[in-house]
Formats: sequence, structure tokens, C-alpha cells
Amino acid sequence: MNEQHSPVTVSVIVPALNEADNLPHVFATLPAWIDEVILVDGDSEDDTVAVARRLRPDLRVVTQTRRGKGNALIEGAAAAKGDIIVMMDADGSTDGREIHSFVIALTGGADFAKGSRYAPGGGSDDLSPLRSLGNRALTTLTNLLYGTRYTDLCYGYNAFWARHLDALALDCDGFEIETLMNIRAARAGLTVREVPSHERCRIHGESNLHALRDGWRVLKTILRERFRTSAAPRTQVALAK
Repeated sequence: MNEQHSPVTVSVIVPALNEADNLPHVFATLPAWIDEVILVDGDSEDDTVAVARRLRPDLRVVTQTRRGKGNALIEGAAAAKGDIIVMMDADGSTDGREIHSFVIALTGGADFAKGSRYAPGGGSDDLSPLRSLGNRALTTLTNLLYGTRYTDLCYGYNAFWARHLDALALDCDGFEIETLMNIRAARAGLTVREVPSHERCRIHGESNLHALRDGWRVLKTILRERFRTSAAPRTQVALAK
């Protein structure tokens, strides 16, 4: 994909809390053809915002009004101007060079492009046995309840057409935001295409993710959404080519 890759515009949302040391690595992977980068700052105590602005003078900064990754992504999406919205992490675990694959999936007919570490070609350097087991169990439960065929429920590298924001109706503050997006994409009948993605280890600092606490929140989200509406799931899931 080159500078004239597509007539569509792409916004990348990067939620960040004290990620000043990681942003140089993250921003270095972003393709030159991206139209907009939005940093959503969760009231960082380090130089996250200053470093980000130095790296990308065209950066847009959104300051969170509440706390949590979910709230950061919601507020970033509300500010995005692109046709396509890409959500990635600020810790170095997601590779911006993979955005090409997400955009190809969307311009090729998908409504929602879902990163998967378990799809052929994907992988992870960071998944512990406990997190992997929990993710697979929650993924299996979601597939049973919603008729989906997801391979990786709890992964934050996703992209979708901005016109589907209303259908996703995102309204949670925590790490369960990824699960909510996947379930509501299915319930809305969106065409979902899984994109192989390789997760890397966080470069600096410690993760705010807590496997048991956040796993419980994901489970509650899965069950709550199942009874939120009686509409049958109509999603189509396929691997990106």
C-alpha cells in the first residue's frame, strides 16, 4: 500500500496513560499514509503528551473525561474524522505496520476487521497460559451464545468503518470494550473479517490489565449482552485474505 492507497481516510486512535517511553517505538511503525492520529490521554503523569506531539506535530490530543480504556476509545472514536477507525495500543504490543491488513479487509467488503492472535499467521509473545486459557474459554462461550466463529475475543487491535459507530453503541469504560465491540458487531449483522495479528510484549512499564478482575468483567459483559435484546445474531466471520 502506498501514499495513494485508497480514497478513504484512516484515523488511528491510541489510548495512553504514562506511555512516554513507548510512543517513539509505536509511532515509528505507523504507515505514512495514515490521515489522522488521535492520542487519548488518561491524565498521564509523565511526558506522554509532549513526547507524542514532538513525534507527530499533526497529532490530535483528546483528554479523557473519565477513566479506563473503554472510555478512552469511545472518546477517541467520537473525535475521529476518518472513514475508517483503527484502535491500537500505546505500549508497543500492536504493530502499526499491520494497519495495512485491516484497511485491506475493510475496503474488500468487511464492516469490522478484528485482530486475531490465533488466526493462521497471528501469534503472541505476551499471552500467559492463564490469560490464553481464559481468552479461549470466553471466546468459546461467546461463539455458543451468539452463533459467531471468533478465534480471539479479548484482543484490542480492531478497525471498522466509522459509519458503524451507532450500531456498536459503545458504552463501557474498561478492558471489556473489545468484547462489547465484537458482540455488538455480531448482533448488528455486520460482516466481520478476522485479521491475523502478532502481539508483542509491552516495551516499557507495567500493564494495567488484571487477568481475573478483567476476565470477570468480560464474562459479565457476555452474559448481559445476551439478554439485552432478543434479536438473533446475523454476523458473518471470515479470515482476511
